[in-house]
Amino acid sequence: MPLPQPDDLTSLVLRTDFGDDDAWDAVRAALDEAGDHSLATYASEPRFAGVEVRVLLDEEAAADEDHRVIHLFLADATTMKDPARPLLAVDLWDEPGRTFRVPARWFPDVSANLSIANMDFAEFADSVDGSGTYRGFDED
Repeated sequence: MPLPQPDDLTSLVLRTDFGDDDAWDAVRAALDEAGDHSLATYASEPRFAGVEVRVLLDEEAAADEDHRVIHLFLADATTMKDPARPLLAVDLWDEPGRTFRVPARWFPDVSANLSIANMDFAEFADSVDGSGTYRGFDED
């Protein structure tokens, strides 16, 4: 089950919850409205329904290196139900399987910086709050 390839300078947003099409539309709208332009390549393929991070890691480990996805964002049941639309960010490269949540509001910052390799996944993951959610860098 190879992962879809994201468009250049975007991040893959993979739908894993298929219970509410309106919620999926709301997730995409929230992500697109959060930035000046879309930083997401959306994939809504039923074969990924309920897929676990471990399965995605195994699939990516078997992929040809030229076609590997470095990171992705899952639109899971939590994303669909929470009004902040927190995606599950997943590292597939440096620390495979490491995750954190990122609300739609912060998605453009995370996606843009990861897509151009300006920042590493760990820099965001190390800056999460007690709930495991990235809410921007504290400027204190």
